[in-house]
Amino acid sequence: MISEAEHQRKISRLQSENTQLAALNKDFAARVEELSAQLQWFKNQLFGATSERRMSALPDGRQLCLGEVFEPKLDENAAVQTVAEHQRKKRSLSLNEDGERLFFDENVPVEEIRISNPDVEGLDENEYEVIGRKETHRLAQRPGQYVILRYVRDVVKIKSEDAPVISCPPAPGSVFEKSHADVSFLAGLLIDKFQYHLPLYRQRQRLDRSGIKVSRAWLTQLVHRCGDLLEPVAMAQLESIRKSRVKLMDETPIKAGRKKKGKMTKAYFWPVMGGEKEIVFLYFDSREHRHVFEALGENPGADSVIVSDGYGAYEAFAKSTGTLNAQCWAHSRREFIKAEAVEPDKVKEALDLIRPLWEIEKKIEEDHLGGEPKRFTRLEQSKPIVETFFAWVDETLGDGALLPTNRLTKALNYVKKRKDALMLFLTDPDVPLDTNTLERALRVIPMGRKNWLFCWTEVGAKYVGVFQSLIVTCKMHGIDPYTYLVDVLQRVDDHPKSQIDQLTPAKWSTYFADNPLRSDINH
Repeated sequence: MISEAEHQRKISRLQSENTQLAALNKDFAARVEELSAQLQWFKNQLFGATSERRMSALPDGRQLCLGEVFEPKLDENAAVQTVAEHQRKKRSLSLNEDGERLFFDENVPVEEIRISNPDVEGLDENEYEVIGRKETHRLAQRPGQYVILRYVRDVVKIKSEDAPVISCPPAPGSVFEKSHADVSFLAGLLIDKFQYHLPLYRQRQRLDRSGIKVSRAWLTQLVHRCGDLLEPVAMAQLESIRKSRVKLMDETPIKAGRKKKGKMTKAYFWPVMGGEKEIVFLYFDSREHRHVFEALGENPGADSVIVSDGYGAYEAFAKSTGTLNAQCWAHSRREFIKAEAVEPDKVKEALDLIRPLWEIEKKIEEDHLGGEPKRFTRLEQSKPIVETFFAWVDETLGDGALLPTNRLTKALNYVKKRKDALMLFLTDPDVPLDTNTLERALRVIPMGRKNWLFCWTEVGAKYVGVFQSLIVTCKMHGIDPYTYLVDVLQRVDDHPKSQIDQLTPAKWSTYFADNPLRSDINH
């Protein structure tokens, strides 16, 4: 027979085990919730409406399981065909009369441009004699078409009582001396690669199909040389952004530079927006806090504001430099969307509370409000919505119904911690509600890396930032990037360094857009 004391010890032991099991069960429940949220995120990446990826279906209609490979069976009785060995023909170089190697064949359209000789102007035909002809070829481009510009220059012998004079006008100047590339081709090359994300190897294939024989290395060299020319313009644009009071900043990952065989290094573009609707994509090799200081400078100016997501680098920069750090409501909204799978009702309630904020901002934009009228509208209409939302956040956190590991709890703590930064837009009309303008502009980086996957070198990544800074800013100002590049590539080499800011898209439209420099193909 069990004694009373032993019976109590058994009850106590069972109660202790029950408490441990309850705690373990609570941990397992939190873990299952976290893994379910991750699984839902992966499903959205694979099957979401905004994703272009599709899973192949098996013949019986079911989908492939994770790690399963579908291998179609081969017909063992199928006829076997022997393929003849391939032999490559040796390329023969064609030369013109001047010894210039012709890099195109007879299928490429050629437009001839006659260059008059200024030395024979005003002379009668019997006073000189054409004794030869020189030709220079430039690769030019119209949208969707490659053209060869043949510059024809007569070599004349001017008759004189003294010794006759041989005269021939020089070939027109080009962006790069003695290069086959016309400025129209350079601009088209950059637009195709950085606006339409067409890698250079595909452009070389298209050139080859058009009958033009050039190497991929040559195309790469042209891109780098253009980057060297345009980098000062992008840096002048960065200086303009640094001088602005309100700046938007974010970061997005990229693969750049070889880490080891078969592995690329992870790096980041840090786009910063400000100034006169300008953006610069700065390349850095990491996501360290110091890069914010390198991008914006140690002295951002009195009363300056940086608008960002919740990454601590921006908060650290703000505290160190005395800058205000306004935070993005769109990023806060996404934190709640991450919790939608586990707390759909509460998340819907949160989203319904803050949705009117964007409706108010849209009405402000439609009415072209700014300055004090904009601030008054936000205080009158947006402030009550924000106060109601944060009261709901405090109430939801205070009822104790949510586990600390719950996704919704994390979202609530995210916005509560950043309450002051999220409310800053109410009193400052220059501060936007979110960083969506910046995110729309930086979309070219994710779109690009889906096509060219990575930058082979860190220098190449830097040039990507230079070109995208100018092209995206052009689009924000309604400037045709092709027209801009054709003009600036011809102008930048002789432009005064002290006035380099005139070549940035924001100021170029004022100084040069009415009469831009063009290629001979457009004359």
